[in-house]
Amino acid sequence: MAQNTITVSGTVTDESGAPIPGASIIVQNTTNGTTTDFDGNYVIEAASNATLEFRYLGFVTQTIAINGRSTVSIQMAEDTQQLSEVVVIGYGTQNKESVTGSVVSIKGESLNEVQSANFQQALQGRAAGVNISTTSSRPGAAPQIRIRGTRSLSADNDPLIVLNGIPFSGGLSDINPNDIESLDILKDASATAIYGSRGANGVILITTKSGTKGQKATITYNTYYAAKEVFAKFPMMNAAQLIQLRADVAAINGGTPLFGLAGDEYLGNDTDWQDLLFGTGLQTAHDISVQGGTENGSYNVGLGYFKETSVVPGDSFDRYSLRVQLDQNVGKLFRFGVNSVTNFNKTSSIIGIYGTLAASPLLSPYDADGNFLESVRLQTQADDQWIPTRNEISRIGKGRVNEQLDFGTYNNIYGELQIPWIDGLKYRLNVGLNFRSSRDGNFTGRGVFNYNPINPSSASYNSTIQRDYVIENQLLYDKTFGKHQVNFVGLFSSQNTEFDNIGLGARNIPNETSLWYALDDDAILAEDVTSFGTGYSATGLLSYMARVLYQYDNRYLLTATVRSDGSSRLAPGRKWVTYPAVSLGWNISNEAFMDGVDWINLLKLRAGYGETSNQAIAPYSVQGNLNSVNYNFGSTFATGYFVDGLPNPNLGWEFSETYNYGLDFGLFNNRLSGSVEYYITKTNDILLGLGLPSTAGVGSVTSNIGNTENKGLEIALNGTIFDNPDGFSWDVGVNVYTNQNEITSLASGQVEDQGNLWFVGSPINVIYDQERIGLWNETDPDFQYLDILEPGGNAGMIKVRYTGDYNEDGSPTRAIGPDDRIVQDPTPDFLGGFNTRLAYKNFDLSMVGAFQSGGILVSTLHSSSGYLNLMTGRRNNIDVDYWTPTNTDAKYPAPGGIQSGDNPKYGSTLGYFDGSYLKVRAMTLGYNFDQDMVRDSWFKSLRLYATVQNPFVLFSPFHDESGLDPETNSGVNAQGQRQNVAVNTGNISTGIPTVGYNVPTTRNFMLGLNVTF
Repeated sequence: MAQNTITVSGTVTDESGAPIPGASIIVQNTTNGTTTDFDGNYVIEAASNATLEFRYLGFVTQTIAINGRSTVSIQMAEDTQQLSEVVVIGYGTQNKESVTGSVVSIKGESLNEVQSANFQQALQGRAAGVNISTTSSRPGAAPQIRIRGTRSLSADNDPLIVLNGIPFSGGLSDINPNDIESLDILKDASATAIYGSRGANGVILITTKSGTKGQKATITYNTYYAAKEVFAKFPMMNAAQLIQLRADVAAINGGTPLFGLAGDEYLGNDTDWQDLLFGTGLQTAHDISVQGGTENGSYNVGLGYFKETSVVPGDSFDRYSLRVQLDQNVGKLFRFGVNSVTNFNKTSSIIGIYGTLAASPLLSPYDADGNFLESVRLQTQADDQWIPTRNEISRIGKGRVNEQLDFGTYNNIYGELQIPWIDGLKYRLNVGLNFRSSRDGNFTGRGVFNYNPINPSSASYNSTIQRDYVIENQLLYDKTFGKHQVNFVGLFSSQNTEFDNIGLGARNIPNETSLWYALDDDAILAEDVTSFGTGYSATGLLSYMARVLYQYDNRYLLTATVRSDGSSRLAPGRKWVTYPAVSLGWNISNEAFMDGVDWINLLKLRAGYGETSNQAIAPYSVQGNLNSVNYNFGSTFATGYFVDGLPNPNLGWEFSETYNYGLDFGLFNNRLSGSVEYYITKTNDILLGLGLPSTAGVGSVTSNIGNTENKGLEIALNGTIFDNPDGFSWDVGVNVYTNQNEITSLASGQVEDQGNLWFVGSPINVIYDQERIGLWNETDPDFQYLDILEPGGNAGMIKVRYTGDYNEDGSPTRAIGPDDRIVQDPTPDFLGGFNTRLAYKNFDLSMVGAFQSGGILVSTLHSSSGYLNLMTGRRNNIDVDYWTPTNTDAKYPAPGGIQSGDNPKYGSTLGYFDGSYLKVRAMTLGYNFDQDMVRDSWFKSLRLYATVQNPFVLFSPFHDESGLDPETNSGVNAQGQRQNVAVNTGNISTGIPTVGYNVPTTRNFMLGLNVTF
C-alpha cells in the first residue's frame, strides 16, 4: 500500500473559473479527506488507483479517478436542483427562486421526524405563520390549524387542504403522513387567489409519493413501535393534603373538620385514582410501497396501517390506507393518470377522566376482604360520582361501547393533451371524485359508568355520507423566448358537494347484547326514543381563473391572477364575485452589479397584493331557518314550528385583502438561507349569525357585518454550521413569527358585543374577566375598604383590580362588580419552532421543537370552570399553594372563603397563566448501515432509529407549577361546544384552546426501521 500511495494536488473552481475555498475532497470509501484553501488549492495523500470525491454546498458532487496522476483539478457545476428547488404553487410548480408569493415548502422526510396520526401534528413548529393548537388529545384527533391568524368571527377559519390537486373533503386523519412526498403552504392572497373563496384562510397543498420514469421496481418498508406513558399526572391532592384542606376549610368557617367520607375507617387510605386508571399506550405503523417506472410511465402503490391506543383504556384509533399513483404517456401528445388515496378508520373512546380527578383519595377501591370492588362510587352531600378504573372498564366489557367507523376514498383522474400545432400549449382535465361515509355507534348499559346502578341503558346510531366531485378544465401554456419566460393557466371548474345524515337515539334497550343494532319500533317503546331525524344539504361552486407567471432574465418576476367564483350558498344577485391578485419579485443577486459579490447566492425582494373571499357558512342561510317546539294540551300532543333565523336576500361574500412584503436570501454558498415577511390582511363584510333582540321574536339572521385586521412578521432561517470531510455535519433551522388581529368594526356602529365577547379594537378571541392582582391581606393599605369593595369578603380571598372612581377621602365609590371586567389579550408575543440535525459518518441525531413567548394559557383545571379547584374539600382538589393565616404569601385563596356559586369568588381568574414555553417535541438517533454491507445483502438500504417524543419542557411557568404540558389539550367540537370542562367558560372566547381534563399528554419511546429492497 505504501508503494502505491502518491501525493495529489489541484485546484477546485466554479464554472466561471473562480476558486472555491472550503470545498471538501475525500478519498472515496475512506475517511481520508481535506479541504481547499482560500485560493481553491488542495493537497491530499491517496492510492494511485483511488477515486476522489469533491463536495461543496450548492454544487453537484463529482467523483474523479486518480489513475496515477499527481495533479487533479476540477471545475464544479452549480446544483441547479438545489438552487432551484421546485415548489408546488397550485395548478403547477415553480422554481423556488422564481416564486413571488408567500409559500413554505416542507418535504415528507422532514414531517416524518415527528411520527403521528396526522400531518398537522408533524407540521407543528415547522412553518412560520402556521399555528397548530391541540384541541383534543384523544387518539386520532386532529388539531386546529390557523394560517396567519383568525379572520372571520363565526364563519370557517380553517385552511383549504388540496390533495394531489383536488380540494380535500375528508377528515384530516384520513391522510397517512408517510404517504406525503411534499407539503406546500400558500399563505398570502397573491398565492392563494388561484383557489378563490376556498383559499381565503390559506391553502395546504399535499402531494403524495409517486414513481419515477425509467426506475426499476423498488420496495420500501417503514415501521415503528412506540410505548406511550403519561407525560405528567394531573397534580391532585393526596390524602394528607385533602385532610388538611378540609381542616383549613372548617377552621376558616368556624366549624369542625370532616376527615372522612363516612367515618374514620377511611383515614388510612391514600388512593391514587390516576394510577388505577392510566396505563401504557402504544403507537405503531407499517407502510409498504412499490414504486418504479418504464420509459413512458411511472407507478407507486402503497399500503399502510396505523394504530394508536391511549393511556386511558378504551381509547384507540386504527387506520388502514391504500395509495395508488399511475402516470402514463401515450405517444408524444397524450398523458393520463390517477392519484387515489383510500382509507378506513376506526375510532373508539368510552370514558372521560373527570371522575378520576374528582375522586377523594380517602376512598378505598377495595372491600373489607381486600378484593377490588366491582364498582367504586362516591357520594357526598352534593355529589353523586362514579369513579372509573382500568379494572372496572375491563369488567364492563361491551357494557360501554363508543365506536366510529369512517371510510373515505379521494381520487384525481386526469388527462393531458399537448396541442401539436402550438409549442408549449396543453389542455388538462382533472376529475376529482370523493366519497366519505361515517357511522357512529354509542351504547351504555343499565347502570354502567354511572353512580345510579339502575340508570337506564341508552344507545344511539348516527350515519353520514358525503359525496363531492370537482371537474377542472385547464389550458396551460409554458414557453421561453430568449430571456423571457411565460407561464399561463386558464381554468374553468365546477364543484358539487352533497351531505346527508340519519340518526336515532333511545333508552331502556331491551336486549343489551344488540348494542345499537336493534333500535327498531318493535323493540323500543315510543316514549323511549330520545332523538331521531335525517338531514340533507347540497352546495355548488362554479369558478373561472386565469394566472400569468412572467419572468425576464430570471431577474424581474411577475405573477398576476384573476378569479371569479359563484356560490350557491349566497343570495341571488350576490352569488358571483371577481377579485384580482398580483405580486412582483426582483432577483437582485442576478443583476450584473452583483457579479463580484460571491458571498450572496440569492437576494430577492417580493411584494404582493391580493383579494380573496369566504362563503364558508351553513347551506341555506339565505333562506332563514325554522325550528320546532312540542306542546302538550292535556291529552293532546302537538308539534309547532317557529322562525328561528330570518332570511336575508342580501347575503353576500366576506372579503379579505392582503398586502405581503418579503425578502429571500441565500448567503455563503447557501450555507445560510431564509426569508423575512411582513403582511397585513383586512377582512370586510364578515359573515355572521347576528343575534337579534328578544323583541324581534326571532333568534338571529346571517348577515354581512363587521371588519377585522390581521398583521404579522415572519422570519425563517436555515443554516449549515459544519460540512466536514471527515463525516461530521450540522444543520439548523428556526422560524419565528408574530400575529396580531383585531376587530375594527361591528354591526350598526357597535363598539362591543359582550354576549359574543367581541370588542372593537381588541382581538377576535379574548378573555373578558376581572384582573387578579393577588389576595386580600390585612397588611394591604386598602384592606380598610374591603367591606366596601367586597361586602362579606374575607382575608385571603382573591383580590381583583378595581376600575371605578374614588371619594375625596380615597375610599372607593362602589363595590367591585361586572363593570370591573377588562378585555385581556391572550395572543403570544411571538411563536416559532426549531429543528437541528447532527451527523457523523453513519450516525445522525435530530431534534424538533416549538416555543412560545408570552400570551395567556387558560387552564380550566385551575379555574372555576373545571370544578377541580373549588377550595372547599367537597371533591378532591388540584394541589395548590393556598392562603392560611400562616401562609399569607400564597397564590391561591383561602379555602372555604367567600363563594360565587360553587366556586371561590373570581375563581375563573385562577386559570390564567403565562403561556411561555420551549418544548422539544422529538429527538431521534439513527444509524444508516454501511453501503458496503448493504450492497452485499438482498436489500438496498437499511436504517434503524430510536425516537423519544415530548422528552422535556423548559421556560414554562405553567409547567413549573403543575408539571403538566403547557400545550393545550382541549377546545371546541364541531358544534362549537367547549369540551372537557364541567361548566361553560363564558368569560373566554370559544376560539381559545385550553388545558382541561382531557386525556393527558404522553411521552413516547419509539423504535423504527426503514428498509429498501
